[in-house]
Amino acid sequence: MIAPPSGQPRLHRLAILISGSGTNLQAIIAARDAGVLPVEIALVASNRPTAGGLQRAAAAGIATAVVDHREFATREDFDQALIQQIDRHQPDTVVLAGFMRILTAPFVRHYAGRLLNIHPSLLPRYPGLDTHRRALEAGDSEHGCSIHFVTDELDGGPLIARARVPVSANDTALSLSERVQQAEHWLYPRVLGWRASGRLRLDREGVSLDGQIVPATGICVAAGDDDGLPELG
Repeated sequence: MIAPPSGQPRLHRLAILISGSGTNLQAIIAARDAGVLPVEIALVASNRPTAGGLQRAAAAGIATAVVDHREFATREDFDQALIQQIDRHQPDTVVLAGFMRILTAPFVRHYAGRLLNIHPSLLPRYPGLDTHRRALEAGDSEHGCSIHFVTDELDGGPLIARARVPVSANDTALSLSERVQQAEHWLYPRVLGWRASGRLRLDREGVSLDGQIVPATGICVAAGDDDGLPELG
């Protein structure tokens, strides 16, 4: 366990995995810097050497690592190499923030109960890709994002929270995705705040917040409705 400097409390440590530009990463950094998210971002890792989020992390003074999936013969080999990188930094929570790899069961088991993901739909609707197009084609009146603990079922782990976004008549997949992304940036730091303060857990009974079991549908509110969520931290 990494000890804090003498006289200082140990902050909850995050390892954040990305594959792209890292906009959710930036939202988490901003919440940390604003003093509303009491965490240490110990590592930002990517499977893509050119991921823009690596530059965001470096600019914020955060350690980075690249584990290029193209250099490994199997998913299992890649995941094991990623585990080795992550565990060097001893995180309390591993955060998937636009990490575009399907993780193997051994990886998920290794971080059981401390691996979180955000998905751009109101799960269980639309696991997988192209969620905004699928929501529009289905004629949905609302869309959104979901945060869940990760299991070996694709986008199927126990739900923590969901943020609803209304669908407008003139929405395109692009315009809808932009609003859902704003909801993600709002919701993820809040959920990580619960986790960092020891309030959010996953055990045999399910997801619990402040010792109370969260409904199977998660805590579902309109995006931006802070009054509808438990307090941060």
